[in-house]
Amino acid sequence: MKICFATNNSKKLEEVKAALGADFEVVSLADIGCQEELPETGDTLQHNAFQKARYVQTHYGVDCFADDTGLEVEALDGKPGVYSGRFAGEPRSDERNLSLLLERMAEKANRKAAFRTVIALLMGSESHAFEGKVDGEILQHRSGEEGFGYDPVFRPEGYEKTFAELTLLEKNAISHRGRAVRKLADFLKTHQAGKTP
Repeated sequence: MKICFATNNSKKLEEVKAALGADFEVVSLADIGCQEELPETGDTLQHNAFQKARYVQTHYGVDCFADDTGLEVEALDGKPGVYSGRFAGEPRSDERNLSLLLERMAEKANRKAAFRTVIALLMGSESHAFEGKVDGEILQHRSGEEGFGYDPVFRPEGYEKTFAELTLLEKNAISHRGRAVRKLADFLKTHQAGKTP
């Protein structure tokens, strides 16, 4: 089954392809010739995910899914949340976002945080949403070279390593995106099975 993942983030694409497996041919925005920045003006993860997916379906006529992910930090009243990608302003920069987060967390004793992903799927006239969440904590210093975004400072519950210290396989097994993608994959497989004569 061929489906578009509405992202320009090569790391996200790699994660999702690995999680979905060989049953699906996942194409990127570049593969369908979409070069423009997708709209993300919603105030919730779900709103943003559907906004991006609708843009692609409307302008490019392909079934697609889009995700939006937020890091929700308890001591910062759930921030950066929906603004995680542009926490330190434009242009977007993982490095600046990380630095600002560590700065804001410098004096905080409560390090609890959660990553949450919402995936919006549009197939023809159908729309579906899938959510994944993982609890953890924010470390005081970066650790690890893998992953992207806030991965070097986020240690998932029950683990000694940050997301940036885990392999892609290990991260997908427990991550917010991995959990949402498995729900998406289960739905798509069931959907395909229902169409098979």
